[in-house]
Amino acid sequence: MKNISRVTRTKEEAKTSYDMMSKWYDLFTKVAEKKYKSAGLKKLNAQTGETVLEIGFGTGECIISLAESVGISGKVYGIDLSAGMLHVAQKKVSKSAISERVELKLGDGANLPFSNKFFNAVFISFTLELFDTPEIPLVLDECKRVLKPNGRICIVSMLKEEHDGLMVKFYEFAHLKFPKYVDCRPIYVQKNIEDAGFKKIDNTVMHMFGLPVEIILAQKM
Repeated sequence: MKNISRVTRTKEEAKTSYDMMSKWYDLFTKVAEKKYKSAGLKKLNAQTGETVLEIGFGTGECIISLAESVGISGKVYGIDLSAGMLHVAQKKVSKSAISERVELKLGDGANLPFSNKFFNAVFISFTLELFDTPEIPLVLDECKRVLKPNGRICIVSMLKEEHDGLMVKFYEFAHLKFPKYVDCRPIYVQKNIEDAGFKKIDNTVMHMFGLPVEIILAQKM
């Protein structure tokens, strides 16, 4: 397998960047990412009464959808590095009818502030590829720790393939030259999942402006 690019910006730089972007983030990403996130939510298939975690909830669009799926007997938690994103998401949640079943926290996906075997499912969309290469296994180990036996994880991520297309090569060039702004990059999603000890249940590959996106559902073994 080809090496994937490293993430060289610091987490403090990431916090600052996403805090600055939070107010207008939806204008640029909501339409572009919506169908891939929706496909991931459908694959995760959160059920009434379940307890679900979203890592990297951003502006909260998926949090609201998850809270609607788990119903009044369920609970949805979210964790994000950016205080700006938390503020935007919390405003959306407070205006909805599901605020009592949502709890949002500031924090790092590589060090989750939750107890062992707490969640039925974990959802991560366009976030895992923001972590530096050595941290990806840490994030997935944390997911495995907080999931209940047979718990599910669904990841939506830019995908690194053996034969990269022109758009991937261009994107990785931009990531190399402007790491503080183009801070994510394609990763080997399925390999990371399997290396972490999850069992793949299903996966789908879609394309976003020529960039492959993998949506993978797996189970804690």
